[in-house]
Amino acid sequence: MENRHLDNARVFKAFCDENRLMILDLLQSGEKCACILLERLSIAQSTLSHHMKILVESGIVDARKAGKWTYYSISESGSESAMRLLRDLTTVTCDDTAGAVCCE
Repeated sequence: MENRHLDNARVFKAFCDENRLMILDLLQSGEKCACILLERLSIAQSTLSHHMKILVESGIVDARKAGKWTYYSISESGSESAMRLLRDLTTVTCDDTAGAVCCE
């Protein structure tokens, strides 16, 4: 798979899990410490780490270390990039094969 497609798949993977959607919902009100996310979601630390890794790698969430905790927030540039990606992938464009006969 082309790097561009791999990067695009990472973005969509970030949105394809109920826990990650709940995390994004919590982050809408601002930056949160991992301890707050753990408390609100009632999930194991290892599970949170897995989900946060996917969200951060997608570019949709930013991570900031402070002491022993990590603080997470929604990335404005990552969110804009994800919206642009969805728009680009679902915009119909002129095709070089227009008018070509298929399966006849």
